[in-house]
Amino acid sequence: MKSIFFLFLVASLALSSAQASLRLASLFTDHMVLQQDLPVPVWGWADAGAEVTVIFKGKVKKVKADGDGVWHVELEPLEGTFESAEMEVTSSSGERVILRDVVVGEVWICSGQSNMHFSYRSVPELKPLASKAEHIRSFEVGQTVAFEEQDECKGKWKQKIPNSAVGFGFAYYLQEQAKAPVGIILSAWGSSSIEAWMPRDMVETVPHFNTIMAEFDADDETRKKLEASLNGPKPWSRPEDIFMRRQPNILYNAMMKPLAPVACRGVVWYQGERNTQSMEGMLKEPWFSRNSGMRLYADTLKKWIQRYRQEWGREDLEFMIVMLPRCFGKPLPTGPQKGAEHPTTHSWAWIRESQLSALDLPHTAVVNTIDLGDLKNLHPRDKEPIGKRLALLASKNVLGKEVVAQGPVSKEVLVKGDALVISFENAEGLKTTDGKSPAAFWLADDDENWVQAEAQIEDETVVLRSDELEEPRYIRYAFAGFPQVNLVNGSGLPAYPFRTDQFQP
Repeated sequence: MKSIFFLFLVASLALSSAQASLRLASLFTDHMVLQQDLPVPVWGWADAGAEVTVIFKGKVKKVKADGDGVWHVELEPLEGTFESAEMEVTSSSGERVILRDVVVGEVWICSGQSNMHFSYRSVPELKPLASKAEHIRSFEVGQTVAFEEQDECKGKWKQKIPNSAVGFGFAYYLQEQAKAPVGIILSAWGSSSIEAWMPRDMVETVPHFNTIMAEFDADDETRKKLEASLNGPKPWSRPEDIFMRRQPNILYNAMMKPLAPVACRGVVWYQGERNTQSMEGMLKEPWFSRNSGMRLYADTLKKWIQRYRQEWGREDLEFMIVMLPRCFGKPLPTGPQKGAEHPTTHSWAWIRESQLSALDLPHTAVVNTIDLGDLKNLHPRDKEPIGKRLALLASKNVLGKEVVAQGPVSKEVLVKGDALVISFENAEGLKTTDGKSPAAFWLADDDENWVQAEAQIEDETVVLRSDELEEPRYIRYAFAGFPQVNLVNGSGLPAYPFRTDQFQP
């Protein structure tokens, strides 16, 4: 499938060509990392009709800029290498651009909200690794918004690790496996909903987003407020900053659209907190809770992934979703008030279930964080395991390494007398971290009576019973805001949350 970038290149870049000089797209700077083993698009602008030549590692590509001055070429797949080289781009009008210190390796976009932007300097386990890190480079996209889709963004490649704790941890452990340079493109902004990162044309596939954008377009006061900030003094005040990043669509326009179709392995997505303010979404108050909520997030996330793959023109664009960890704060008032460990409380358990639905699509993975998090802090510091688990998944799914990358995943439930027996995938060496019985398992009957289960490990299964239920039928595991979990496999990776019932919240 051709990317929308190429299908509509002429129309979308016509304004940029007015500058009529040889330029490359924003991501093409000194010190950049090109993606290994995939075709590498290179694009930019020149005088209309000028012949543009791109030379890299002895390969030569030529193309004529079209009538609007737009040009693009595609380099054949490159082998990863620590040895840097120059990329030379010239035009027949006599202009020349040299990109110096270009390497080839693994490139990932890291995006989301504040927990993706959370600094590695605040993580005790990661801070000392910074001085040991080698062959990691970063491009941080400038935080701003735009009413229309942009072709360029602010930022440049640097020979330094990304500030993001998750991005750095991921790059550090991935580089050990890849034996090649790793480049992280960080495009993230706190408080942003998934709707902030959605292209406008998703109004055609996501009904609630259609409503959101219709309201946004009709809101003259918001537009004027945003325009005043964009045209006013910098840096923005904190209220201005927060107001901008909580809007729909306009982060995508300014901070994601300019990246396409850069050659990269995929996207690491750590976002969802902003969408946890309701179960079914589209609250009227506060205004920034006009979003999917936790239940609609599942369909929205999958359509968002598919739309990004369309933008990049690659059905195999990898997506790794960071599951929201155990959370802080109060449960939603819409459900039973039974505490942070109860499976019927309206908690983050429901958005984790929505995030796991991404696995319905190929080339996706979800990093399990159910053993992490902080009951009293939205920004937990235990980010190092997230980076390590991301690297394991990328190593196995993308690099083809023979590593254990996931904890136990429920596979089958059998009824044996008064017990329910769960078998798992990835269960070799199944155990608990504290030597006690497995925790956080709940059982229910057809009347939705949920009780804590008595659980024990038998080989690579968990057997559940309860004296309180005559006929237990359904299981919820770690399906709570802050479950106390201890079940892991031999590699120490935690079991994934799951439920076998279809009860509605």
